[in-house]
Amino acid sequence: MNIGSFALKNGQIIGSIATATIDLHRLGLRPVDSSNDKAPFYEIMAWNGKRWAQIGALWEATSNSTGEVFYQGRLDDPSLPEPLQVMLFGDVEEGFRVVWNRPAPVRQNMDGTRQSRRRQRDDNFGEGNATEDGRITQDEEDHIPAF
Repeated sequence: MNIGSFALKNGQIIGSIATATIDLHRLGLRPVDSSNDKAPFYEIMAWNGKRWAQIGALWEATSNSTGEVFYQGRLDDPSLPEPLQVMLFGDVEEGFRVVWNRPAPVRQNMDGTRQSRRRQRDDNFGEGNATEDGRITQDEEDHIPAF
C-alpha cells in the first residue's frame, strides 16, 4: 500500500507519510555525502514545528528481477510503537512513492536454527505491497499526487 510521496520542490525533496496512526506531513530527504559504501543514500528528516530532526535513513538497492533502483530503510522515533519499514520507488525528477513492507518475524528453534516458514495468523491489517525483491504488487496505474 502506498503510504506517502516525495517530490522535488525548490531544489529539495519534500514529502509526507500517513497511515491510520501516523501523520508525518512534512518530511525531507537529505542526501548523504560520504565515501563510505555502507553509508545511507538519504537521511529522512521530519519537521517538528521548530526544527528538522532525523528520523530515519534510506539505502540504495536494486531489484534482482527487474534491475530497478529503489531506496529502502526505516523510520524510527520514540513516539512510534515500532520502526516503520519503507521503500521508495521512482526518481528525483518524477517523484517517489512510499510503500511499506511488514517484515516477517524470524523464528528460531531451541538450537538457534531457523524454523521453516509458516503462514502468520491474519491480524486484519493486511500485508505490505512490496515483494521480497522490491517489486510493487499493485497496479502500475498508481501515481504520485500533485502537490
